Amino acid sequence: MAYTNINSSLEEQIPTSESLESTEINKANYFKNLTWSAGQKFAFRVSFIFFIAMTFPNNLDWYQEILSFDWLHLHYRDIYDIARFGSGLNFFGNKIFGSSLNGYAVWVITFIVSLVAAGIWTAIVIFTKKEPKNYKLWYYWLKVIVRYRAGIGIIGFGFTKLTPTQLPYPSWGLLNTNFGDLTLQKIYWLSIGIVPWYEVFTGVVEVLAGALLFFRATTFWGAVLLFGALADIVYVNFAYDGGVHVYSSYFVLFSAFILVDYIPDLYKLLIQERLTIPYKYYPTFDKAWQRIARISLKSLTLILFLPVFTYLAIINFLYDPYKQPAQKGIAGLRGNYHVTEYKINGQILPYSPADTTRWQQATFEKWTTLTFKVNKPVELDLSNGGGAPMRDINRTFELTGVAGGQRVFYYEADTVRNILYLQDKNRGSRNAENREFSGNRNEGKSVALKNKKKENTEDNWIPKESREVIGKEDTKIEAIARSARRTKGIKAESKPVERNKMILKYTILDNGNRVVLSGIDENKDSVEVVLDRFVKKYALTRSTLEAGKYDK
Repeated sequence: MAYTNINSSLEEQIPTSESLESTEINKANYFKNLTWSAGQKFAFRVSFIFFIAMTFPNNLDWYQEILSFDWLHLHYRDIYDIARFGSGLNFFGNKIFGSSLNGYAVWVITFIVSLVAAGIWTAIVIFTKKEPKNYKLWYYWLKVIVRYRAGIGIIGFGFTKLTPTQLPYPSWGLLNTNFGDLTLQKIYWLSIGIVPWYEVFTGVVEVLAGALLFFRATTFWGAVLLFGALADIVYVNFAYDGGVHVYSSYFVLFSAFILVDYIPDLYKLLIQERLTIPYKYYPTFDKAWQRIARISLKSLTLILFLPVFTYLAIINFLYDPYKQPAQKGIAGLRGNYHVTEYKINGQILPYSPADTTRWQQATFEKWTTLTFKVNKPVELDLSNGGGAPMRDINRTFELTGVAGGQRVFYYEADTVRNILYLQDKNRGSRNAENREFSGNRNEGKSVALKNKKKENTEDNWIPKESREVIGKEDTKIEAIARSARRTKGIKAESKPVERNKMILKYTILDNGNRVVLSGIDENKDSVEVVLDRFVKKYALTRSTLEAGKYDK
């Protein structure tokens, strides 16, 4: 392999004869810098060890999962998780994606270890008097690794905004929630969710930044876009307690490392206003296998993270948006309702805003969710509905970050007998178990282990005849959106777990304007609820770009 500068020749870059002297000085400085000082070599060794540790996955599960993919039936999250993984020297669990500041401890530990390792490396070089002949070559390959890591990572991040699913448009239940019952984080996420075309714009910026990082000629502009976009996201996450500041900072760090190489030239050009012709070191691949390997790996990366990822993200947006349920709800039930009458154990409970049992208002969403209010605070869930759950019951964006008495129930419907089997989506303190759906991969693995003793226990609270009518959740979305990951994830998440449950028969009256629910509530009491539909006019205009196809 030979090494050369692939920029145009020196003579072609000289704009005028007056600039000859300064150009020759630049050229001399460039070749002089091919030989580094002892301090530069030590700084490089620290950087090399640190960024290699921060670039590659630190979890064996990542490698096992890649090998287990069904590449003919991919889910968008498969590609997403290739680019989103924990890294660094992590001795305290994977905190890189969490909201805790402990996530930065991984960076500090990795940096300290890098300092020590660089010191040992330096001592070995001094003792053996053997070291790499060309540090520029090592530095070049380190930058390639960093920019590709940053590129695929931010593209994965960006597609959840480009096809707006990360910050969903608010459901009716959320629109009916009192502003004061929303957490700071929820307010910010909803404020972006109500303007999905702006969310798309932020996705364009992030995906474009990643794509530009794949090419040497556009690396600078990709790094600038990445630094600007993600630095803003870091600040927003600190300001609103958004929960992803560590992962956002990860990309700011990588883009800053890429930009460091450009600072001297930018200083000369913009501050000193001197003629500046950058000279960048690139290797020349003079062997056929080197050229074939380079083109093949680059092409594979571009195809996988641009057209393939685009297709999978669009399918996810249309049929299986990851933060909101995918199944269509019962069309005749959808809408907002006043609770006209409420009976418990045969006794009518008159309306009272102070009553802690009586429902105050109810909403059937477009998907399989019933929301109602009571005057009794529920335990607050701060997970923000993240992760990658495959089952609708585990997609909790509707309830996370919402205080007050908002109740959110997932339902499965026996449409032959008109019976709803409802389960509380809010598991309170038990929501810690939801973390198995918020990791990088293997959804349901943790909960399967926790429920190992129950593996053969049938969750038979729904009678067999109703279960046959309800059918399998996996088959209830468009065939084009089904994937091996979804099938395995739903199975893993279907183990019996403790939840509040209700069984309610529904009767639709008065051309759909009245619904009567009767049956057993979560406390095993007999209830009868009369709901009268009303059309609520929101000041917020419905968006033309909402995830999911529920009306077809």
